[in-house]
Amino acid sequence: MAGGGRRPRCPPGALLGVAAVVAVVVAAGWVRAEPKEEQSIDLIGKNEVYGDIRHEVSVYVKVFTNSPFLVCMDLALSQESIIDPNYLWIGPDGIDLRGQGYVNLTETGKLMVMDFRVSMSGAYTCTLSHKVIETTTQEETEMVEAYKFMVYGKIAKLGVNTWRLVGFTTHCRLKTNGLFVEKLNKILNSTISHLTCHITESSYKCHSIRTPKNGLQYELFVNFLVNPFAPGWEEVCQKVPYDCEDVTNRRVQQAAEQIGKFFHQLRHVLKHELYTVPTIQYVDNSFSMTPIDSCQPGFGRNHHSHQNCASCCVVCGPGTYSPNNEVTCRTCARPQARMYGAKSCY
Repeated sequence: MAGGGRRPRCPPGALLGVAAVVAVVVAAGWVRAEPKEEQSIDLIGKNEVYGDIRHEVSVYVKVFTNSPFLVCMDLALSQESIIDPNYLWIGPDGIDLRGQGYVNLTETGKLMVMDFRVSMSGAYTCTLSHKVIETTTQEETEMVEAYKFMVYGKIAKLGVNTWRLVGFTTHCRLKTNGLFVEKLNKILNSTISHLTCHITESSYKCHSIRTPKNGLQYELFVNFLVNPFAPGWEEVCQKVPYDCEDVTNRRVQQAAEQIGKFFHQLRHVLKHELYTVPTIQYVDNSFSMTPIDSCQPGFGRNHHSHQNCASCCVVCGPGTYSPNNEVTCRTCARPQARMYGAKSCY
């Protein structure tokens, strides 16, 4: 539990409720999904991104941090002396950025967007005008170059986890199999609800398996996903918005620990307090956890549109949305989502 307090112990009644249906002998294990910050583009110089007159430059900024300096010239021009330079920066929606409090605009044409928010995503264009003087005739020529930067908010990937349980049952057609999964989901949801996590996409399959030693037996495979976006998750993130993804990953890890503790306690109950053979018995060491990549609602991944940040969770662009922790932004049937980071089309 966040805050270092004692985590609530699962009540014995809940443990015995499942024990009446199933015997579990498991070893809980989990793998922490470490978010990897990757360099989305090559920064030339210290914390600077140069423009390119030939094409727009994509820049990916972690939400609630400052962007690198966007330089209103290309690398080659920066190595030359420029006469009477003048810079005009225009932000998303055609806003003149001079005098705006959320940007740091230097006299040499460098722009930094500070405390970057999702709504600040979009096109940032700079027009550089300067003079070129002919050395022999001293004739002056006005030169104009335009540079375009597409700036996108990004967050670190989330390590949402899936769990897999394998057990024996007397027959695949038993109604007890479905009742067990339903009961297990309710208890596990209650166990991790204080972490604003919940169980989603639970499923199970039963297979008949012939083994050389034991003959024909039936195995029940149970899979379920732990989703960190149960009601209340936004309030948790608003308290520490600068590292929302870190807090979310930590909550998922804590949910893994809680579920592992639950099965550890259940194993003790089955071994020492249950005297009847249950219908379903789990294979020893069959409880496993696998981290999968996920994104916060309003973000997604697209290796075609964002080749320089293919594994990043990038803010959904206008006309797209992401309502949950999927890794892709969906396309709206009608272009009603006109903002960045939409969670729905309306």
